[in-house]
Amino acid sequence: MLQRPFTVVLMVPTGIGASIGGYAGDALPVARAIAQISDRVVTHPNVLNGAQLYWSLPNLYYVEGYGLDQFAAGKWGLRPVHQNRVGLILDQGMESDLQLRHLQAAEAVKTTLGVAVTDYVITDTPLDVQLRTAKSGASWGTIGHPDSLLRAAEVLIEKSNASAIAVVARFPDNLESQTLANYRQGKGVDALAGAEAIISHFIVREFQIPCAHAPALTPLPADPKVSPRAAAEELGYTFLPCVLVGLSRAPQLVTQADHPSDITMQDVDAVVIPADACGSSALLSFSQSQAQILAVEENQTTMEVPPESLGIKPIRVKSYLEALGGLIAQRSGIHPEALRASGSSLCRLN
Repeated sequence: MLQRPFTVVLMVPTGIGASIGGYAGDALPVARAIAQISDRVVTHPNVLNGAQLYWSLPNLYYVEGYGLDQFAAGKWGLRPVHQNRVGLILDQGMESDLQLRHLQAAEAVKTTLGVAVTDYVITDTPLDVQLRTAKSGASWGTIGHPDSLLRAAEVLIEKSNASAIAVVARFPDNLESQTLANYRQGKGVDALAGAEAIISHFIVREFQIPCAHAPALTPLPADPKVSPRAAAEELGYTFLPCVLVGLSRAPQLVTQADHPSDITMQDVDAVVIPADACGSSALLSFSQSQAQILAVEENQTTMEVPPESLGIKPIRVKSYLEALGGLIAQRSGIHPEALRASGSSLCRLN
């Protein structure tokens, strides 16, 4: 008898200092491992983006955070594609040499990897990205001119028939920041991640199209103390290649999931999440479904929101290695308690 595809959602919320997934693509090995024992893995750019490093697999689905929220709520489905036409937005606030570096990166991805990067648009005014930090330590941010961002996206969709949008915005340089120093040493929060999420949210919410962002920054001086977790961001002038590769096969976001290949939230079998970062709207939606929640204790964040505090009953696992075992058991139709030395007894109901 044929079984339905085993579908896992892997979530590591961005900008909250996750010990795994809070740096430059350092959760990518987790995604690759889960993809080997699953038919489909739905995850977001924060997990898969590693600056100039990436690892594309046919069963990894690259879904922006707002789109993932709508998917989890049952409002949108995911429609797999063979290839997207990726349009590129460059912030007018970028210096000419940074613009050139990013255009060359896009040309390289198009020529060397065959990604269908179509045309580019420079925003009609600087986007004016501003960075903020919450009391919890999580990063967030705003852009001063979201209308300019949306106008640029509209041009690419209407004139270039773009089916996905990559954005490069000029971010503030803060070379003396202690937050930056901590992050480069593998013990802080990514100060850019929260603002990056806001930028992509604007476009996905307005146009229902895959989108991801790469920040433009002045290259940092070499530092021998950089942590391996942050080292991917030291490789060059741009973080754009991983974004273009991810968007090239990102599923389209559909309100009518009526194609045989469409994926809906009812298809999700398991959700893997850091154990203290369970307050997202996506997880709250998944907790109301039949999906099994696996909470990974080893992946600590600044959020301090355990699932039990929200009435969610997860399977708690110590590590992603243990999570892999839980997923294999679930796919095999084996209750995880059967693999423990001390299983629970049946309860009599009145």
